[in-house]
Amino acid sequence: MHRTSQRPADAVDVILEQWAQERPDLDASPMGPAGRIMRCALRLQQRVESGLAHFGLSLWEFDMLAALRRAGAPYRLSPTELFSALMVTSGTMTHRLKSLEARGWIERVPNEQDARSMLVQLSDEGRALIDRAVEVHVDNERRLLSALPSAALAELDAHLSALLLALEAPADSGTSGNRLPAPPDAA
Repeated sequence: MHRTSQRPADAVDVILEQWAQERPDLDASPMGPAGRIMRCALRLQQRVESGLAHFGLSLWEFDMLAALRRAGAPYRLSPTELFSALMVTSGTMTHRLKSLEARGWIERVPNEQDARSMLVQLSDEGRALIDRAVEVHVDNERRLLSALPSAALAELDAHLSALLLALEAPADSGTSGNRLPAPPDAA
């Protein structure tokens, strides 16, 4: 694998060079973008979590509070809507809801449309917390992405969106022969 630009080598370049040395018959080039996306995601997650620690929030707590806040007044969703939006299992959701409720950030309220179920709603304390945290979170992400010029960032965003759509497309969508199959437990 030979780099086509004069940019400094990164950790993925080293891996690709090792594969080229050990398996010259193998075109390992797909490992480049995939490896970089995964490594960037890991680094971004670490730095996002570090920014949220100031508020005593983990990333999953932030995500749940943010999902409720984005739902708009009265800032409530059914547990099913929450776990679908956050891509977690119902068992994981139950545990997380109990934790957030114990911290006073959410409350469960009766569902007026279905007396057999409850809804999850931000408490006043939870709403105040997420409103403060999301401002710092957005500033942190802006800072983390500032290494790229705005035009390059917009282009990257467009390409990542196209990749995400391809990866999330149903396996039987028939829209492209290059679609990836759905993971075994995909919902």
